[in-house]
Amino acid sequence: MSAALDDVTVLDLTQSFSSALSAAFLADFGGNVIRLELSAQERDARQVDGSWDHEADLIHRNKKSVVIDPQQDRGRALLAELAAKADVIITDWMKPDLQALGLDYATVCAGNPGIVYGRASAFGPEGPDADRPFIDELAAARTGAMPTLQQPGEPPVYTGAGAMHTSVLLAFGVVTALVHRQGSGEGQEVDTSYFAANMYGASLDLQAFLAIDEGQRERLMHPISRLDVSNPISGSLYPSSDGRWVTLTMPDTDRWWPLLAPAVGIDVDDERFNSHEKRCEINRHELIHELEAGFQKHPGSHWRTLFSEKQMSADVIEQFDYPAQDPQVAANKYIMELDHPSFGKVNSLGFPIFMSDSPARLKSLAPCAGQHTASVLHEVLGYSEDEIYQLTTEGVVV
Repeated sequence: MSAALDDVTVLDLTQSFSSALSAAFLADFGGNVIRLELSAQERDARQVDGSWDHEADLIHRNKKSVVIDPQQDRGRALLAELAAKADVIITDWMKPDLQALGLDYATVCAGNPGIVYGRASAFGPEGPDADRPFIDELAAARTGAMPTLQQPGEPPVYTGAGAMHTSVLLAFGVVTALVHRQGSGEGQEVDTSYFAANMYGASLDLQAFLAIDEGQRERLMHPISRLDVSNPISGSLYPSSDGRWVTLTMPDTDRWWPLLAPAVGIDVDDERFNSHEKRCEINRHELIHELEAGFQKHPGSHWRTLFSEKQMSADVIEQFDYPAQDPQVAANKYIMELDHPSFGKVNSLGFPIFMSDSPARLKSLAPCAGQHTASVLHEVLGYSEDEIYQLTTEGVVV
């Protein structure tokens, strides 16, 4: 079965989780992803305590590993040869580091004008902060969303979601550039940033902020207490008797009230709540407290069963142990059981994208550093066994 990105060679020059995962997504769909590691220190960093390196097996799955010493002239020449053969480069390295090795976009493009050069940055390719370090927390701090996520009086909340958004946006940008190249023959530079990714993570609220009058913007800049939501049965949270939280998403209260009211022990004809206006405006706070008391009568398992039976737009907020055993997760291969050669059966995240005819595949776990150096030099660059042996003897490659 063919894969969507068969015959696309990708040079992986990444250091962060998010950028490495972006390259892994391309590998999942057939990309020939060659991960470049430059030093013995980097090579040995994964060998910590002999335990399973679960992070590496997620972000470096389906990749090949090449170790080249860039301190030697011959090593830098090999880097240039690999860049000239690549269809795609994915990197999050700082620009001065790339320039020092001749792996910046301008240098690579001069010898390989069809290159699709995907770079993840902190704050974007232009502007006064274009060269700031690639750290998601710093970008998230500027986005505006962190002070709105917590309950009033609590510290701002950092979700870490910007890193995942960056992974997806970078892979999407690279694939889009490949489609453009297919028709035009032209390569190009692609950039997405933690800043942009975090902004789009908050796009619903940020777009609303940009759209409304300046005088109304203040209400979007501060957290809202769960006991003061505008609609008590939409976007609201209530604790159950065992401490698990219930989330309700029922903006059309006229539709859902006849099901919700009896479930929590409220008379559906209660005059305090018998219209949308009363539920969401006149007696809003009173309804919130009634729901708070109602949901605390039963544990989370009771509410999940009831929501499922009544097909209500609500659910119980779970911890990580739930998706690990959810049949829906297994059916869609969002988590896969792997036969690890060193650690036996282990579970790892699977593929978040379904494609009916060219699906993602797990061909290999994360490689050992330098595992594919010889094969890449031979298959991609055409080096002979004797030439590879000489480069190895000289310490240019491992």
